[in-house]
Amino acid sequence: MDDYRLIADRLAADITAGRLRQGERLPPQRSFARRQGIATSTAARVYGELGRRGLVVGEVGRGTFVRAAPPPPEPALSEPAAARVDLELNFPVLPGQEGPLAEGLARLTRPGVLAARLGVAGATGTPAARDAAATLLTRAGWAPSPGRVLFAGNGKQAIAAALAATVPPGERLGVERLTYPVVKGVAARLGITLVPLAMDEHGLRPDAIAEAPPLRAVYLQPALHNPLGTTMPEHRRLDLVHTLRGTGLTAVEDAVHGFLRDDVPPLAALAPERTILLDSLSKRLAPGLTVGFAVAPADLVEPLASALRSGAWTAPRFALEAAVQWITDGTAAAIAHAKRLDAAERQRLRSARLAGFAVRADPRSYHCWWELPGPWRAETFVAAAARRGIAVAPAAAFTVGAGHAPHAVRLALGNPPHGVLADALDTLATLARGAPEEAMPE
Repeated sequence: MDDYRLIADRLAADITAGRLRQGERLPPQRSFARRQGIATSTAARVYGELGRRGLVVGEVGRGTFVRAAPPPPEPALSEPAAARVDLELNFPVLPGQEGPLAEGLARLTRPGVLAARLGVAGATGTPAARDAAATLLTRAGWAPSPGRVLFAGNGKQAIAAALAATVPPGERLGVERLTYPVVKGVAARLGITLVPLAMDEHGLRPDAIAEAPPLRAVYLQPALHNPLGTTMPEHRRLDLVHTLRGTGLTAVEDAVHGFLRDDVPPLAALAPERTILLDSLSKRLAPGLTVGFAVAPADLVEPLASALRSGAWTAPRFALEAAVQWITDGTAAAIAHAKRLDAAERQRLRSARLAGFAVRADPRSYHCWWELPGPWRAETFVAAAARRGIAVAPAAAFTVGAGHAPHAVRLALGNPPHGVLADALDTLATLARGAPEEAMPE
């Protein structure tokens, strides 16, 4: 029986949320067992499980005391889950897409061609790469200047370089109160303090920027926000541009999901002088075949290029040449189009399977935000889902600051085959309709 783990999950959630404070003494095991209506041996297993997680410490003759909750590993969500069905991370790879990708690689590795692709590219890439990237990033009537395009090994490295170039160590970066977990880890390593900014149904509130303590830059996701899935309407983006210009702040715009909403221009289209736009091939193509892109204002091109070089975050020459090949021969555009159709179909599955629940999602996104019904807590739900072989991401992974994380989870819909996804969503819906105490394995 694993029922003791469910009880441990609830106590762990209370410790993480601060309802049980550091140094607080837990009841003696016999008293705890009576209160919970469980055997003393089960109470001992609960306390043992909390000790194994590093949340409590037992002192001979004194009792069991709450320890400070250990910080989550940074960056969160950095490795694929071991569960049978991974709804924690999004690595969408379509069946059959390896064919055209392989054809492009074959052309690069022909005798007499490969040698020229094995040199060093640098942060500015090559003229062909800059032209190709400008073509790839063009959307909704906006096209970046090729001369302002820089290259990183992947999107995460582009984020690191952009933050390093705009926010000195010890200074503050404004971020949406729910944000991409990697940014938390990058900021910690660069000595940057994150300031959570209020959001509403339209995304980041411009007034939150004006009311924040002095910031050096703002990181945000205007299109298909991760984890919420929201896209800023035009009036909000215009208000945000007004605030950026009034405060003189630079916006670091993460547009990695933007290709799924090619009808929406980026923030960089409205305020190119105040925005660094970041993108990559990880979602468009595959996580193992990626290059990061950064489009910078004219006065930040050199500082950003310097950050890329000093951080050793520049793109390998062969990866850059492969990206140019896939962009110019139409492979990247064809796969992106197919993924837009795939994401829409997966959202239709999600809408049908989770009907009646409080779910926020764009019908063109690969993820959704599920506000769990009471009395479920995110940590307990994540643990119960894991016991059923399904990995999901808790709200705490995305929450910035010391405030209470919502009782919500993010579901990444892009990995499993459609049939497996539908079955997993059915399982999660059944789980959510029950009570946490009913989720104990038989």
